[in-house]
Formats: sequence, structure tokens, C-alpha cells
Amino acid sequence: MPRHFTVSADGRRVLFVRTGSGTDPVGRLWQYEDGRERLLADPGLLIGAAAGAVPEEERLRRERAREHSVGVVSYAADDAARLVAFALSGALWAVRTDGGAPFPVPAAGPVVDPRPSPDGRHIAYVSSRCLHVVDLAGDDRQLARAEGPDISYGLAEYVAAESMQRLRGYWWSPDSARLLVARVDTAPVARRYLGDPADPAKPPRTIAYPAAGTPNAEVTVQLLSLEGGRVDVVWDRGAYEYLVDAGWDAHGPFVAVQSRDQRTLRTLAVDPATGATELRHERTDAAWVELVPGTPARTASGAPVLPEDDGGTRFLTVGGRRVTPDGLQLRAVLGVEGEQVLFTASEDPLETHVWRYGPGHGVRRLSRGPGRYSGVARGGTVVLEGVTPQGNEVRVVRDADRVAGAGAGDGAPDGVIASLAEEPALTPRPVPLTLGERQLRGALFLPSWHQEGTGRLPVLLDPYGGPGMQLVGRARGWFTCVSQWFAEQGFAVLVVDGRGTPGRGPAWEKAVHGDQLTPALEDQVDALQAAGARFADLDLTRVAIRGWSFGGFLAAAAVLHRPDVFHAAVAGAPPTDQRLYDTHWKERYLGHPQERPENYARSSLAGHGHLLSRPLLLVHGLADDNVAAAHTLRFSAELLAAGRPHSVLPLPGATHAPSDEAVIEQLLHFQRDFLLEALRGLPGESA
Repeated sequence: MPRHFTVSADGRRVLFVRTGSGTDPVGRLWQYEDGRERLLADPGLLIGAAAGAVPEEERLRRERAREHSVGVVSYAADDAARLVAFALSGALWAVRTDGGAPFPVPAAGPVVDPRPSPDGRHIAYVSSRCLHVVDLAGDDRQLARAEGPDISYGLAEYVAAESMQRLRGYWWSPDSARLLVARVDTAPVARRYLGDPADPAKPPRTIAYPAAGTPNAEVTVQLLSLEGGRVDVVWDRGAYEYLVDAGWDAHGPFVAVQSRDQRTLRTLAVDPATGATELRHERTDAAWVELVPGTPARTASGAPVLPEDDGGTRFLTVGGRRVTPDGLQLRAVLGVEGEQVLFTASEDPLETHVWRYGPGHGVRRLSRGPGRYSGVARGGTVVLEGVTPQGNEVRVVRDADRVAGAGAGDGAPDGVIASLAEEPALTPRPVPLTLGERQLRGALFLPSWHQEGTGRLPVLLDPYGGPGMQLVGRARGWFTCVSQWFAEQGFAVLVVDGRGTPGRGPAWEKAVHGDQLTPALEDQVDALQAAGARFADLDLTRVAIRGWSFGGFLAAAAVLHRPDVFHAAVAGAPPTDQRLYDTHWKERYLGHPQERPENYARSSLAGHGHLLSRPLLLVHGLADDNVAAAHTLRFSAELLAAGRPHSVLPLPGATHAPSDEAVIEQLLHFQRDFLLEALRGLPGESA
């Protein structure tokens, strides 16, 4: 699928990444212009072309890298989108979009996150945790040197990348003369050691992982000039230890910082001469301040672009004024150009659309048709990226006012960027449902071969059910294909988004504050019973549940706490002890474990293993650095000590998201067989 779009300042050109086909994992850099696509960089050709000019040992290293390469996975461009930089097998490459072949740029070492300066004269990058700037002739300067093994410059720390959606650690000034740079010291953070039990000779990997209630990394910010000047940015780090975001626009540098309890978020203007900060905005919330991607931001006139939560609605505000109506839920700010703001929002939790706000015009919806959309805009062009009921689509719309009329927009698209993704082997057939007194949004997947009234089907709940992810919507995602596959195996598959999931406003999201288990499980039970009352072919005497990550936690909790409803479960990578999860994500919902230990006890599976009376399969990747395998291993030990039979399937070498296609395929079959066997012999089977 095409992804990672950049639009040039004049709106005529669109950069993007796309692999060669649905079976080709190598990303390539492309440009779309005047209705035509042009390949800018093919990693296979680049590595091969560079191999002849290097020593044999280096040539072999590059060949091995080529075999396992995923190609161009990300890139960055200058302000005019004329110079593009990207890393390939640790080397720094650049290409000019107005013609010419990609060329290597000498670098000090393996390159991470290269970004051209706005004027296109330099490229900044991180190597060995140090920040460098190199010009196109190869003159390399180290602007910040890591003072020790725990220090890094220009990189996001663990909780920023995993829990705050901040993936970068430095930002160029608009005049290309300086950079705003994060310095991270992980010395206070506890270490975890991830070994490979399948290869006992392999040394373990060490990661700095701040578990709930333990110290975070120390994050500071500095202003660095190309001439070597350095200024420290000053704020009350004791009260606001999280660097949520930062940036540098025409009005100067700024940072967004958050308190440890996450109830206060401040936007601070930074004096580029002294590093002193001045409060520009403060958001507070009795539960937690939700981080909205793309905020804070500022328009050309300096008006702050921020979210505001009020009861059931998350509003977009510009210059301190709400510009979106009640009930339209802000999801993310995609960009600001002049006084216009591009953002995503949901009128209906089943869909997410791209909207634009402009003074005098109000808000207008740009995306058309059902689906979940995102996009970018610049120079009068909007790229609309959608996941629809038919699959993925990317439209390039020139003069976006033509599609911003009444309703969903009536203008014809200027072009389409093709998706080369494979079509699924089966077609999802979700039946949309609204269930129970809380109007829970759900989808029911039935076997394509099933005829109503010809027999009752065992039920499989297939939820995620936690913060940050929706599974129910008018879109064909990979998870809808998986749910339909289980339906074809003979299940009636029910998917439900309950309290705590996004898209229905702050009150809905924060209903799980202090208790991430009870509301989530109640909603699955209520939805199941409502669906059973509506569809006579659902056999509620044979009910299973499966899930991964939070969904795995929810599946295991279901058979522990509601064995009267759920008769078997598959729990993949479940966080069984919430105290083992990271600070920013877990303290957001449950507070500090030393201050609110009851929240962690209430929301954990640990300590409740003795309740198990139904078949349970635990699955976990042994290389998981997000939800450590210790969650499953410790819980299995607790179950064994309590005399509770269960099954454990370890996945050697697998991370939190297993990527080996053979493992993924066989894991589906393994789960199916386990669940069918667990439900065999229950009262409804003969029906």
C-alpha cells in the first residue's frame, strides 16, 4: 500500500513509499506528478550499484543487508520537497526530485532518522547516539556527542515512541541555522534483558524499560547551532518530566511538557537566545490529559491549534475558540498551512474523515464515502488516504475546495495513487450492530456458507477492547479478514468496541480510569447477550473469546471472572500484571502503583489465577520487548501452583507483533483447533 506522503509547496508533486507488490517487502521511494508515477529510489539497485566500489568484506555485509532489507521505510524532505534523504542498510542516501539518480552521502557511521534542513543544504542524522550534520559534499560535523553509554541526542526515548506517539528527537529551525534537540539519559531507568531461549549461546539484549512506578529517563532539550553553539532549554522538569512534543515554526521553538500524573499538559514558548520558556497554554483533566497527534501547533498568525475536552466531545480550538461542533470528535491534527487546519474527526465512531478548517469558511469535510481516512495537504492539493469497505485507496485532489462542498464533497479527484496490495483470499461480511443500553458498536461475522435457521453456531468474541484502537468500522482492515476467516471455520464471530476505546469522546474513553477491566468485560458480556437475543443461530452455551495484547488480557480475564458466560479463551501476549507495563501508558489509566495499588490489583490477572475453571491457551513471543514474556510465564506459574490446567504456546524469536508468515498462518490454525476442541462436548454441540 502507498504510505508516508509528502506534498511539495506548490502542490504539484507527491512523494510516497510503496513496495513492489503485495508479496514484495522492499519499500521504494516514488513521486507522483501530473497524473504519473516516477520511481525515485530502488534499494536493490542502490545497494548493488554501491557494492563494486567497496572492499570485499563490506560488499558481503551489504549483500547480507540486501537479503534482509525492507528498503526505504521512511524518508524526510527539505521544505521545497526537492531533496529527499533516507537511510538504507545504515548508509545515508539522498535524491533530488527534479531529476538525477540517488547518491550516497558520506556519514560518520550507521545512520538513523536523517532529515534535510529546510533549505536543502544540510542533512542531520543520528549515529551511535550522537547528532551529526553533513553537507552534500561530505563535510560532517558532530553537533552533540553522547557523553556515555546511557546518553543519546536526537532520539525518542522508549515511552515517547511507544506511548506518546513522538517518534523523533530533533527539529530544524526554519532558517536552517539551528536545531532543537532532545537529550536522553537512561541511567535512572531499570534494565531488562531479553535473551533467546532457543539460542542459549546468544547474549541477551539489554533495554532500558521504565515499568510503572519506576524512574523514567531524564529528558532535556538543547538549542544547537551549526557553528557549535549550545543553549539549554529551561523548564520545571521536576513538575513536568515528560517531553510530549516539540517544534520550531515561524514564531520560534516550542515544547509541550506533561506532569508525571498526566493531569497537566503545558505548551511553552522557548526563547531561542536564552532557552528560557514562557507558558502559552495549559490543559488539565481530573483523569488524564489525552495526547492528540499533531498538537500543539500554530497557524501563520500565531493562533494556537489545540484540542479541548468537554463532556462527551473533543473539540478542535484555534486561537482559543472552538471551531468544531458538538459531537464531532477530533482525532488528530494533520497539518497547518497559513490559517487553515487539516484534521481528522469522527461524527460516527464507525468512520474517520479528513476535515479542513479555515476562517470565514468554518469546517468542511474533504473525504468521501464510508471508511477511515487520513491525509496531507499543501499548495492546494490534498492527498486522501482511506481504508474503505472495499480496501485501500489514495486520491490526489488538486484545488481541494472542489471537494469541500456540501456533504462529502462532489469534486472529481485529480488522480489516484495505485495500491499494489494483494486482495484477501476471502471477503469480510460484517453485519453492523448497535447493542445494549450503551449502544455498543459491534460487527457480526457469519460463515458465508451458513443459512439462517439451519443450525446454531458456537460464538467467538474477537475483541481488542482497549485504549488506542478500534476494530469496528466501515473499513476492511486486516483484522476484519481474520474475523471472517474464523467465521469460515464454523464460528459466529462477534467484534465489539466497548468503553475505553477511541472515537466516542472523552467521557467514553475515560470510563476506564482506575479500572481497565470491569467496564471492558461488562461491555463484552452485554454485547454478547444482546446479540444472542437478536440472532437465534448464536449458541450462547458454546462461547469462546480470543485476543492479542489488551485483547489477550481481556480474553483471559473473561474465563477467569465470567466462566458462566465464556467457555474457552486464547490470550495472545496478555499484560497479566499491569505493574510490569511502562510508566506513561499504564499510569495514565491506573495512576502511580504506590499511590493507587488497588487499581493495579483490580486490573491485573495476577493474583486471580486460582479462579480459572475453563480451557485457556496463553501465547507469547519470547522476544517481545513491549509486553514481556514474563507476563505469561509468571501467570502460568501462578496457574500451575494453584492446580489450574492450562496451555502455553511460546513463540521463539517473535516480538509483540509476530512477522514470520508461516508462524502467523499456523498460529491461526492452532487457535482454531484449540477452541473447537475446548467447546466440544458442551450442551449446544449437538444442536
